[in-house]
Amino acid sequence: MRLETIPILVGLLIGFIGLGLLFDAWTPDEIVVKRERRRRPRVERHRGGEAAVGLGVLCMAAAWLGRDTWDYSIVAVIVGCVFLLYGTWRNRHYLHDTLGNRGALRRRAESEQDKPLTPPPADQPKMRIR
Repeated sequence: MRLETIPILVGLLIGFIGLGLLFDAWTPDEIVVKRERRRRPRVERHRGGEAAVGLGVLCMAAAWLGRDTWDYSIVAVIVGCVFLLYGTWRNRHYLHDTLGNRGALRRRAESEQDKPLTPPPADQPKMRIR
């Protein structure tokens, strides 16, 4: 394998990721998940923003595939960055909820917030952290 084929392989991989993002943005959610199993509904993602991220990733893939010989590789990177930033901005609430929300199951109930945590009973073995 020649060294010049590595950017082509990376560009193809990035292109497939971009196509997957575009497919996910344009297909309805009921295809993958039939009904919601969460107690609290998810924040809805912005489909146009997700499509913009997919287009940005495709522009980056085009820059990888074009290598140094393509005249418009710099333009593709700039347009790809604009699409990525726009898509991230449009999906900022979804990303915040996905990355920053630890969920209600990890927190104690409101009535138990002021009570100190009780140690486990003596008959249970203690967990050791290494």
